[in-house]
Amino acid sequence: MESALSSEDFAKYPFLKQASKQIEELQFTIGTLSSEKSVFDRAQERIKKAILDVNTGVMVKDKPTEISSFAAALVLVIATKNAWIKKRYALAVAKTSYAQMLKQETTKEKIVNLAKDFDWDICGGSPYKDFRIGFNFYLKNAAHMHGSEWKLVNQIMDKGKVYLNKDKVARLLQEEVKNRVEKRLDVPEIKNLPQEICAIAEELTKLAQTIMGQEIEEMPKVVVQGAFPPCINALYADASQAHHLSHIGRFTLTSFMINIGMTPEGLNDMFKTFSDYNERLTRYQIEHIAGERGSGTKYTCPQCSVLQTHGVCKNKDDLCRSIYHPLKYYKRKTEQKSKAE
Repeated sequence: MESALSSEDFAKYPFLKQASKQIEELQFTIGTLSSEKSVFDRAQERIKKAILDVNTGVMVKDKPTEISSFAAALVLVIATKNAWIKKRYALAVAKTSYAQMLKQETTKEKIVNLAKDFDWDICGGSPYKDFRIGFNFYLKNAAHMHGSEWKLVNQIMDKGKVYLNKDKVARLLQEEVKNRVEKRLDVPEIKNLPQEICAIAEELTKLAQTIMGQEIEEMPKVVVQGAFPPCINALYADASQAHHLSHIGRFTLTSFMINIGMTPEGLNDMFKTFSDYNERLTRYQIEHIAGERGSGTKYTCPQCSVLQTHGVCKNKDDLCRSIYHPLKYYKRKTEQKSKAE
């Protein structure tokens, strides 16, 4: 028998559909956000922890505050108008929920209830596996998983159901959470926001830029492809061979090239060789990263720790071990090559 989700569950998993009803009952509004200090403070903490540590921090004891702070954080993230922060926050919420499911949920019923909020076909498994889920739900969420343990041929299947243990179900649910939060953040802007919210959004953007490596020394005048760091070489190779690039991978490659001196036009010509090239979309994204659209901010690629978090860091060499940012690698490598010549 399935147990109902409680207010404590809504505080832990505020992205649930049923939690949205709780938020409505709490009468949370954008207009009163900045005056609700406890909610406003917790919302800011959520986003700062997401930017810095890819989690949403420690829950506060007051459940209504915790639930409302999730909604408030969505408003603040949208107010930044920053795609990287949106992706980062969605990932942080998803990773936090994954950790909570693994450590705090001791019953199958609770996991089943969480999964059914995403309309999963799920129930208890067998003496050997915790759960069985519909084949299509497995495929949908395991599509981007790497490693042989996620290959369908390595799963137990019977009558259209995939048999899995709790850790794998929780990991698949992490994908569902990330996608749901990303959809809620897929709003270009919220008009007529209070000035205090706009000011906080600007501070959060500056914090994100420090993590993304906004302050980098002046680059060499001539592009030296032989000085590219291994991660950039791997991204370019994947893209040129028609392999899919993640959002963070494409952003990293584009912002790196812009910051070493390639023009938006030259970068657009480079992307024309890629299999999924779309001229209008590609040109807009390049010009936005280059600071020629939107807020006028020129972005730099994320630092190495962020690339490691997202699985973009590949083929590390000896120089990587003493470097914290791809552009630092490039500058150091060009200096080494110049001395050698």
